[in-house]
Amino acid sequence: MSAPEHPAMGRVYAFLILTTFLWGGSFLFTKIGVSSIPPQLFVLFRFFLATLIMLLFFGRRLGRMSRGTLKRGFMVGLALGTTNLFFVFGIRGTSISRAGILNNLFVLFIPLITGIFWRDRVEKINLAGIALAVAGIWLLATGGGQGFNQGDLISTLCAFMIACHIITVSKVLKDDDVCLVSLVQFATVAVMAAAASLALPLPAFSVTPIAALSILYCAIFPTVICFTLQNTYQRYVTPTRAGLIYTLDPVWSLLAGFFFLGERLNDREWIGCGLIFLAALLPLSVRYMYERRLVNRYISLTTCDEAKKEPGHA
Repeated sequence: MSAPEHPAMGRVYAFLILTTFLWGGSFLFTKIGVSSIPPQLFVLFRFFLATLIMLLFFGRRLGRMSRGTLKRGFMVGLALGTTNLFFVFGIRGTSISRAGILNNLFVLFIPLITGIFWRDRVEKINLAGIALAVAGIWLLATGGGQGFNQGDLISTLCAFMIACHIITVSKVLKDDDVCLVSLVQFATVAVMAAAASLALPLPAFSVTPIAALSILYCAIFPTVICFTLQNTYQRYVTPTRAGLIYTLDPVWSLLAGFFFLGERLNDREWIGCGLIFLAALLPLSVRYMYERRLVNRYISLTTCDEAKKEPGHA
């Protein structure tokens, strides 16, 4: 899949929103899948199938694989594998409504991690977001429902690993072939899941038709297709705008949980989820407004400079 050299912005936004929709669907199908398949095996089947699909379509590029691409793809794959193992175990232990909201905390973890390891300045708005997130988690824990359980904790750790994966991609990858990097990533995750399956006890299970459909969906749509769409179209928008679009993920998971799984939250839990969602949205919104001001200022200065160059201008 390839995009035009300069695609219309409406097309860019449409495909990025589609990406969030497909990612949101992975919460539903993963929840269905791990109800009958052990989580580590679900990850193994998903990424083994995704690796086969990538080999089918891009195997002819293997001759271009360099040692550097292999090494960098493996490093990014380690982060992606840890993320997905946390994801499935979190989904198994909590509702997809709560998991979707908690996974969105990666927006707050990214500046914290870069601040600790790369001495990047942590803005006050991020600290305000963290305070909102803590308040939201407290409401979930004391909401009178299922409390802040083990699945919620693992989903929060998953958000941390999502942030680590995003940072690893930005810090490690060079001008590598995106498809080859994705192929190595997916294969690395499959190997990690196989190792987890050997290390952890496996209960009796059966791959039902609906579980097989869940694996197929997660291998094709939120894995192969979403990575392709993201790598193809995200480069045409700023990270802030992309982040704002990606906050739609938990919206889709909330809707899926409500309509397909009958998940319900009480008032206190809804407020807690709302605060966590706002915690992720607020820093991105402030950065977006700041970017808009910079762009408008640049346009204004450029217009003034051009006006001064016109003949007859004093």
